[in-house]
Amino acid sequence: MASNEHNTNARHGTFLSRLDAIDRRWIFLMMALAVAGPIIWVGITGKTFPETPTPAVQGAFDAIERLPEGSRVLVSFDFDPASAGELQPMATAIIHHCAMRKLRICGMTLWAPGGPLIGATFTDVIGNDPTYVYGVNFVDLGYQAGNEGVMKQVGTDFPRAFPSDARSTPFAQVPMLKDIQKLTDFDLLVSVSAGYPGSKEWIQYGVSPTMTGGKPLPFVAGATGVQTPQLIPYYPGQMAGVLGAIKGAAEYESLVNTKLRSMDSGKPIAPKFQEAQRRMAPQLVAHVLMVGLIVIGNVIFFAGRRKGAHA
Repeated sequence: MASNEHNTNARHGTFLSRLDAIDRRWIFLMMALAVAGPIIWVGITGKTFPETPTPAVQGAFDAIERLPEGSRVLVSFDFDPASAGELQPMATAIIHHCAMRKLRICGMTLWAPGGPLIGATFTDVIGNDPTYVYGVNFVDLGYQAGNEGVMKQVGTDFPRAFPSDARSTPFAQVPMLKDIQKLTDFDLLVSVSAGYPGSKEWIQYGVSPTMTGGKPLPFVAGATGVQTPQLIPYYPGQMAGVLGAIKGAAEYESLVNTKLRSMDSGKPIAPKFQEAQRRMAPQLVAHVLMVGLIVIGNVIFFAGRRKGAHA
């Protein structure tokens, strides 16, 4: 019996020793396959991994679902092309959801590089939809410098903060903005944010002042993975919902697409409306591989310590 146990331990020791001595290039290859494999699989099949929304993401979805048709939503594109990989899918999903609900959308940005992203997103989502007319159903206010100063000013005098839209049309001549005088004249504020100024500042200077009296402004935010932990303490107090990084975007996108399928069953969903879910596939598989390698590494380490203790 002792001999059999010794032989078994020796085989296990040999196996673990081989794993410990494996050429790191094999690990690089496994990671490459973990990333490339799902990308190729999603590209060929068109299928994405299922997503289960967290309460914070569900809250963001419900905040838009509760709005009656024709409600006005202010979306602040507080990011730039460098962070678009993480944030553009959620911006697209939010605008898509608003358009599905027949809401009126007003885009703006406090980041100079964010200006072109507003028009590009509207074009990508709305395109030539005859039911959405510029100035009536959606408008692009473009970029305005001033950071928190702009946030404070729109709280009391929105037309002064944005005298005209991105097409140089005077504020008062844009039909959907005709009776907008202050921030709370909108029915919902959304910030898609990569940093400063962004969602946290909107809470401090835009949303919080409305909670001390008058009409509290519902607020939803989408943020990078680095910024999201700073926003969680404000949920669900000052925020109706939070989308955190590409994972939050994928969960929200899944909710929107589920609703879209129920409205138009049988019609395939365009890839541009599945981008976040498509990006989650390689991330999920790569993370599983990393966790597996960490577990194996710890098994090898403690087995080596145990062997040394018995030596």
